[in-house]
Amino acid sequence: MANINYGSTKNPNNRAPYAKKILAITSGKGGVGKSTVSTNLSVALAQLGFKVGLLDADVYGPDTTRMLGVENERIKWGEGEKENKMIPSFNYGIKIMSVALTLPEDDTPLVWRSSVAISALVQFLEDVDWGELDYLVIDMPPGTGDVQLTIAEELPIFSAIIVTTPQVVSSDDVGRAIRMYQDIGVSIGGIVENMSYFIAPDNGNRYDIFGKGGGEYLAKRYGVKLLGKIPLLMDIRELGDMGTPPVADKRDEISQHYKKIAKDIADIS
Repeated sequence: MANINYGSTKNPNNRAPYAKKILAITSGKGGVGKSTVSTNLSVALAQLGFKVGLLDADVYGPDTTRMLGVENERIKWGEGEKENKMIPSFNYGIKIMSVALTLPEDDTPLVWRSSVAISALVQFLEDVDWGELDYLVIDMPPGTGDVQLTIAEELPIFSAIIVTTPQVVSSDDVGRAIRMYQDIGVSIGGIVENMSYFIAPDNGNRYDIFGKGGGEYLAKRYGVKLLGKIPLLMDIRELGDMGTPPVADKRDEISQHYKKIAKDIADIS
């Protein structure tokens, strides 16, 4: 089969000129904890002193508002010269925009064709009062479809951060995502292996519940950096459900993993 030509990101389009750098947190599949990584890395970058915005581009399953404790908020509009601009929510030092903020009820189904989803994302890029940002972090939907290609075409992505779990099935799907971004000329900033291992609280034993070696395998095969391994911890899930990211909660045994990755991304020693 001939290679598929996805197009090129070498174009003058930039729908987010207010952001110095754009990070796409992405994966080839769902269920790897991509939104958890996105929220905690965003907060970690803000703690390093950067101005950060988080755009939840997973329009079919928006989760970042709950993880950041703003799930009960709804879209607000600016005043005066900015009356046509949406005001992002704000918590833990970062600005947040998600389709979840536009829903009349939390369980309103998002049954959208891809063209409608893309239009909504473009509006979130252009019609939101983001202010000046050092980093616009985009929590991408799973897969390698229209949304991913459109974001790559319409934004000068500084770096794509790939999230995986150690298991083989995850590595297969994530590998396809890496290939897509490489083929369209987007720089891969590195791989985050999420739910990497579990340390039993009763005896301290380590268990590789989802297997092991997936991150290293992908890093070696595609010539990219393994940024870190985040363990499978109950506190990460519990704090996310409570709307308090572990990094914001400042639990050092958890937050150190995200902070190290954030420093790597920002090239801070």
